[in-house]
Amino acid sequence: MENVEIGQVFREVADLLEIQEANPFRVRAYRNAIRTIEAHAVPMRKLVEQGADLTELPSIGKGMAENIEELVNTGGLAILEELAEEIPEGLIDLMKLPGLGPKKARKLWDQLGVESIEDLEEAAGEGRVAELSGFGKKTEERILQGIQNYRTNTARFRLGEVDELLPPLIEHMSAVPGVTRLEVAGSYRRRRETVGDIDLLVLADDAVAASEGLTGFSGVERVIGAGGTKTSVMLRSGLQVDLRVVPSESWGAALIYFTGSKEHNIKLRQRALDRHLRVSEYGVFEIPDESLGDALGERGVASEGELVAGETEEDVYDALDLPWFPPEMRTDRGEIAAADDDGLPRLIEETDLKGDVHMHTTWSDGRNTLEEMVEACQARGYEYMAITDHSKALAMVEGLDAEKLAKQWIEIDEVQARHPGIRILKGMEVDILKDGTLDLEDEMLEQLDVVIVSVHSFFGLPRVEQTDRVLKALAHPSAKIFGHPTGRIINRRGPIEIEIDEILGACAEHGVAVEVNSHPNRLDLRDTHLWRARELGVPVLVTTDAHRTDELDLAHYGVEQARRAWLEAEHVLNTRGVEAFLAALGQGRGPLGG
Repeated sequence: MENVEIGQVFREVADLLEIQEANPFRVRAYRNAIRTIEAHAVPMRKLVEQGADLTELPSIGKGMAENIEELVNTGGLAILEELAEEIPEGLIDLMKLPGLGPKKARKLWDQLGVESIEDLEEAAGEGRVAELSGFGKKTEERILQGIQNYRTNTARFRLGEVDELLPPLIEHMSAVPGVTRLEVAGSYRRRRETVGDIDLLVLADDAVAASEGLTGFSGVERVIGAGGTKTSVMLRSGLQVDLRVVPSESWGAALIYFTGSKEHNIKLRQRALDRHLRVSEYGVFEIPDESLGDALGERGVASEGELVAGETEEDVYDALDLPWFPPEMRTDRGEIAAADDDGLPRLIEETDLKGDVHMHTTWSDGRNTLEEMVEACQARGYEYMAITDHSKALAMVEGLDAEKLAKQWIEIDEVQARHPGIRILKGMEVDILKDGTLDLEDEMLEQLDVVIVSVHSFFGLPRVEQTDRVLKALAHPSAKIFGHPTGRIINRRGPIEIEIDEILGACAEHGVAVEVNSHPNRLDLRDTHLWRARELGVPVLVTTDAHRTDELDLAHYGVEQARRAWLEAEHVLNTRGVEAFLAALGQGRGPLGG
């Protein structure tokens, strides 16, 4: 059982305890433990196997350590089973809907007998939810919309979740005798923000042994099908894995085919036909002249000719007079036409980043001190970084008012003196208030190097009102970066209702950069919006929004998102040196700060 799975079980326990109205300190103990478990670099299962003292970890007491050991050793947790007997587990799903916390979930259960998403949909559809105190008609409408979004999203896993679930499987399959090569294909390889299932390709001396290796993996909950060169299983996490054993001469062709996208592959097949070739997961084949009509869609089946290519992706693309495409580009957005015109971009890479300018410290809701964040950025080789704690409107995280911000500046100066090897910029993530004004006095805003403006409240405003609110904030002369612009939490909360094209147009007009927030729960902006930003000349920043030092390592997710939008280093402001970055950010009018 992996850390993400242990965290999920603990989260269910905490949620059920909260619905049960248990001691708040007991609930908090589980939530604190979740943060420790999910942030820990070493899997809990390995620590248990090694006999490590788990109580040495932060927020892990004797009882919590025993729970972790029970989960690792048995795959279950007795306390969760006990709670599930008292409280319907379906209430946990209710709490995944926007605006439904434990108190409202409990009220729905107590007063309407709601025990599941289906029960809630029925009650809301009949208008019974709106009649409860504390709900109302608008809340009922949001609930129904939230149910639709929930059903759309929960069939797919966040990319970050899959990144945590896959390593044990890869390690296991790599050790299967006879497996000589292994690659994960599909939307995972294209680094889509969510993944439906996993396509796992292997080269193996014995297909049966490879299949048995997969079905024998400890994380498998059930075998969907096994036989020949294809085996499918469902992992305990709910993630489906499809294993395909591929011959070496077809490896490259199969990797292209199963990586996709479907639309990219269709274009490749058409291009092959134009050259009297046929391309499939088995390779590139010549089409005999007498079979060409069949291949072009007439009746009959074309016979396979000589194998032209298939062993490597490069060989397959070369046979079609194409260069190798990075997987993130294989989406049929014009990549083949661009290749023919020698117009393929040099996509941004993580090593291009020279700084991270969105992070939080213990001054607000961060887990590490200001100096610890500085040291972590310096260890990554950054030339500069910005401290951007929350403004005062976020009272729950103890956001900074003008007085606290001035005190923080003093600490920044002191830490800067101790760390001359990295430039520390003074910044803040400033709330956009309901009326579109900014949550900090102008005289303080003017002294900041980096001003990120973000929406953290009133997510449910109507589209026109929400758009006007954001447009007013972007027009403020101190606004320099629009943080996580749509406010979405993947598989949890949908985007706010805004006219994104109008917003991006305003960013271009005012010289405001947009953030691609690298946290895998956000990945905001999404790739299609970043594509539009590039078209409009809107500058982009890849930032982590780190609340802990280890979250600085999430930058690669933002880079991958940017690559899916064909962004090059020149489109991303924090690939520039500190002086060039500040100059571009400070000019404030025109595309790319110009």
